Amino acid sequence: MNKTTLASIIGTTLSLPAVAAESYTIDPRHTFPSFEINHLGFSIQRGRFNQTGGKIMLDPESASGSIQVAIDTASISTGLAELEEHLRGKDFLDAARYPKITFSSDKLSFNKDRLVAVEGNLTLHGITKPVHLVVDYFHCGINMIALKNVCGANATTTIKRSDFGVDKYAPALADDVKIVLQIEAIKD
Repeated sequence: MNKTTLASIIGTTLSLPAVAAESYTIDPRHTFPSFEINHLGFSIQRGRFNQTGGKIMLDPESASGSIQVAIDTASISTGLAELEEHLRGKDFLDAARYPKITFSSDKLSFNKDRLVAVEGNLTLHGITKPVHLVVDYFHCGINMIALKNVCGANATTTIKRSDFGVDKYAPALADDVKIVLQIEAIKD
């Protein structure tokens, strides 16, 4: 191979755009994982967690990335203090023993540059199980108030709480729990 050909190959390689994942930090002021559960067949009860953190890596061009989310178990909020204390206790979340609910994934699915699904592992009550999140909303852009790059998403899944050792009052209190992860993350 002559020097001209080698120089041409090196020059072409160096002129290609670098494809790298972009790092984001979860914005705890705009991220509130929530849940829905059938309450004794009478109603759908809802709650959320008020303290969430983590990191996200996104590379839509290569359809890849990773997500690390940590939710403070004791930050559960239902609008009823007595219920929240019960849910933090040993009958349900046992927040003293299991202070974090975590989700991690390195299997993101994209349709063009739009995130549409995530496969990962949910750890709840000390038990880790695979879950599939459907992403029904995803948008990245400049937040015109903060003047920062932000990505936001809404993702849902349904788990069986008994799979995670949280089976108090089942089946009267539904075993199926819908989880909704409303999330915003700011580019680092």
